[in-house]
Amino acid sequence: MTAARLHGVGDLRCHSEPVPAIGGGEELVRVTAVGLCGSDLHWFTEGGIGDATLSRPLVVGHEFAGVIEGGPRHGVRVAVDPALPCLRCRTCRSGYRNLCPSVKFAGHGDCDGGLREYLAWPAWALHPLPDSIDDATGALLEPLGVALHTLDLGHVRIGASAVVVGAGPIGLLLVAALRAVGVDRIAVIEPLAHRRRLAADLGADVVVDPGGVDDMAAALFEVTAGGADVVFEMAGSEDAVSSAIWAARPGGRVVLCGIPDDDRTVLPAGAARRKGLTLALVRRMNDAYPRAVALVDRGVIDLSHIVTHRFPLARVAEAFTSAQARVGCKVLVDV
Repeated sequence: MTAARLHGVGDLRCHSEPVPAIGGGEELVRVTAVGLCGSDLHWFTEGGIGDATLSRPLVVGHEFAGVIEGGPRHGVRVAVDPALPCLRCRTCRSGYRNLCPSVKFAGHGDCDGGLREYLAWPAWALHPLPDSIDDATGALLEPLGVALHTLDLGHVRIGASAVVVGAGPIGLLLVAALRAVGVDRIAVIEPLAHRRRLAADLGADVVVDPGGVDDMAAALFEVTAGGADVVFEMAGSEDAVSSAIWAARPGGRVVLCGIPDDDRTVLPAGAARRKGLTLALVRRMNDAYPRAVALVDRGVIDLSHIVTHRFPLARVAEAFTSAQARVGCKVLVDV
């Protein structure tokens, strides 16, 4: 089989490797589609993410779908949950499996991910796809799950106002989710014009180009009519965090989902303190796959707008370059 391994910063190579053998409780999956995520780009451009660094050639990719090969479920199309918590520790038993300190995660650390033709994966982490969801959409269920978990942390109420700072793929999926749950007014802050257009298509009432605003604090005050009930920061930059703080109303809630390049988050503490804001931070998702499958299957959330570029596995390095350039939205690799 072919596997794409990251050897160092920007050094992605395709290798010929044996098809992996399955262990107890596992099934063999033929991978069909892999989405490239912002965290994958951290690995590609920095050789790591947060406090995790590249220690060996790694197969990245954690947004993926495939088909089970062999066994009683042969031929079943599945979305692959990339997170494998221990299921035994106090954190897991308390219902926070996404926070398990011993979690193994596809394409992270020493756990190879989805940019290969086959992988062996625990059967419980393979979610069957209905006929209404194709393979490309199945790969997008992971970022949708993150968006749903982010939404949950926002404690959003029907009729509330919300701001999304950063309209990358997860930010755009969050806009769709906010519209689906009955948020009254959604504003999006995004510097790229094509992503602002996508945000409007997915339900944003107002889209703001931060580069076209002289006084961002004043602009946000006007756009949010005095401040939004909840603000979601999805970009990871210092400017995005500052905008999120300024956009929230006194007593509001700010959810930080973006991953900063240098593993540090800086915010205007005075403004956050004066407003008495509640901050929440996102760690992947928690048991969101069944909900994501149901929402897409029923047509509540449409993922068809998100994928703008597709590449075969043989051109995976070009796919990463395209994703890094942010010329579109979601980049998908067909395996």
